[in-house]
Amino acid sequence: MDRDFWLSRWKENNIAFHESEANPLLLKYFKELSIPKDSRIFLPLCGKTLDIAWFLSNGYRVAGAELAEMAIQQLFQELGIEPKISKLGKLILFSAKGIDIFVGDIFDLSKEVLGPVDAVYDRAALVALPYEIRLRYSAHLTQITNKAPQLLITFEYDQTKLAGPPFSISTEEVNLHYKNTFTIKNLLSQEMESGLKGHSAKENVWKLS
Repeated sequence: MDRDFWLSRWKENNIAFHESEANPLLLKYFKELSIPKDSRIFLPLCGKTLDIAWFLSNGYRVAGAELAEMAIQQLFQELGIEPKISKLGKLILFSAKGIDIFVGDIFDLSKEVLGPVDAVYDRAALVALPYEIRLRYSAHLTQITNKAPQLLITFEYDQTKLAGPPFSISTEEVNLHYKNTFTIKNLLSQEMESGLKGHSAKENVWKLS
């Protein structure tokens, strides 16, 4: 599970994880964070998710981080926006009015470069990473976003029957990553109707405040 794995997934268009519409759990639960319009929302490992278009159309500003430059080129094409592209150390910044996407390794993104963030929406980042990297990622995310409140979506299933990604993340692990920084509230825990890759799985929605 490394840089080459994800870059090859995008190069081969092997992106079953990319949803064809804004995530219904985002639409239903983002209001739980009570974040006013014009706030800046950070989406780690964002890909070209249509959730970005939803945020923009609902009056929010967006910041994102993504490893695959191809994904962000496609994102701006699909948004119909011409980005300004600039080099920031190891990162490339694609920016336009209301949107800043940092292309490169998220661990190369600092709080100073990212700038102020009002909330984090993590649908596809924590679940995409193996355990050892999740430990490092959660600490880094908390630091660069200055402990911004978070809407987190995770999956829970028998990891012995199905290899990630997306990886199975238990309630205990969510607490391990975030209980020292946030008040954690489970907003939803439900069986996925069609399961995950043919296996039964739960989907969990968390509010971190």
